[in-house]
Amino acid sequence: MRSVRARAAIGATLVVAVALVAAGLAVLSVLRTNLIDQADLQAEVAAREVAGQLALDTAYADLDLDDEEDHPVQVTDEEGRVVFVSKGLRAISGTASTGVSPVPSASAGATPSPGDDDDDGDDDDGDDDDGGDSARPARGEVSSDDPDFSDGTATVDGKQADYRFAAVEATTPAGLTLTVHAGAPLAAEQEAVNTVRGAMLTGLPLLLAVVAGVTWLVTRRALRPVEGIRREMAAITASEDLARRVPEPDSRDEIAALARTTNETLTVLEASVERQRRFVADASHELRSPIASLRTQLEVAEAHPELLDLPGAVADTVRLQVLAADLLLLARLDAGEKPGAARLEVGALVREEVSQRTGDRIPVTVEVEAAEDASYEVNGSRGQLARVVGNLLDNAQRHAESLVAVRVAADGAGVRVEVRDDGAGVPEDERERIFERFVRLDDARSRDDGGAGLGLAIARDVATRHGGTLTVHRAPEGGAAFRLWLPRAG
Repeated sequence: MRSVRARAAIGATLVVAVALVAAGLAVLSVLRTNLIDQADLQAEVAAREVAGQLALDTAYADLDLDDEEDHPVQVTDEEGRVVFVSKGLRAISGTASTGVSPVPSASAGATPSPGDDDDDGDDDDGDDDDGGDSARPARGEVSSDDPDFSDGTATVDGKQADYRFAAVEATTPAGLTLTVHAGAPLAAEQEAVNTVRGAMLTGLPLLLAVVAGVTWLVTRRALRPVEGIRREMAAITASEDLARRVPEPDSRDEIAALARTTNETLTVLEASVERQRRFVADASHELRSPIASLRTQLEVAEAHPELLDLPGAVADTVRLQVLAADLLLLARLDAGEKPGAARLEVGALVREEVSQRTGDRIPVTVEVEAAEDASYEVNGSRGQLARVVGNLLDNAQRHAESLVAVRVAADGAGVRVEVRDDGAGVPEDERERIFERFVRLDDARSRDDGGAGLGLAIARDVATRHGGTLTVHRAPEGGAAFRLWLPRAG
């Protein structure tokens, strides 16, 4: 299922359905338990009432039963034989016995009275001293223990129904232990449970339909800005117009954050594409000049060998080679090439790079401060960092009047390499622009003298990819001071 709205609606509906089913089952369980407790109470009251009469030695035929249809009664003796059933009881289950036909047994009320042994009445006068105890009725007892409850059925006057039975023991004055089983109907409990269950089964689908509909509408409204973002992104893709932006909703939720992030990404992408276009245009323009010059000299040499400017051809070839190397390095950096993890000493790297520059018009002075740990080690690519130092020295040689100096020193958790000159310096409002590609502050300067404008751009890119920075400041001598900062190894 691909629709987020459909998945959200189905998920919400399932969660609500599970919650409602669980709640409904809990309600039905509590309701059924309460109703059964009420039936237990009714059955216990009926059983104790009959047991109380038996404890008073009431004859079976004289037992007073309130409602024989609602409270069927069965009495069994110690041997489990049925000695009494209520009127109209034709079948029973769930009690100690399924019998409904009383069998002969010692009947209640059969206990002889104390005066029955003296038929002649000769001892009447002798019993007068006993006071009035002989006039009291004989009495047994009813068990005070909690009754046993059970579920069963009973057929009374041809109608079968479910009952809840309570079993209460009673002892007659003659010492006979009887068990009274009295039932309470479960029809009310079943009807109430069925009514509630029916209402739940009827209302649950309707409620789930409402939940699904509301979730669908709410999700649709919430995702409407997302659809607008999608349409605009599709239009941008089709038109390739990166200047367009997706609509940002007024809300402060995740969708608004997504729209803002998308627009920021489009801004960066537009700048990157524009920078790439300028790079391609500038590169083609920069390559055109040395190639055209070299071709012209070769064509002239082919027609007039004596006119060949060999030093100029070599210079153009070298310049073309350097420019091609710069473009290749920039391409690798733009592709995300990671610097190496070799450990190198910056002071030694600077001294080695300066020692190889034998053709500089101004001698370069090098100063390496003593480090506390006797070294300035960093992790990175030796070739790329040497290229940074060389580009900074080339830039200083082009602008310096009489001084080019390099200083290596500790700077916090890193190493600072400062290359300064005594030239005209860099205006403050141009100190970031000079690090852009193909930028030369002096547009009138010849390309041969001023370079292609890639050296500082390459230097900053390499510094950034090594976790460092490259900035330009005003030197004490009045010229420019380029500060390369690199984090120390470890």
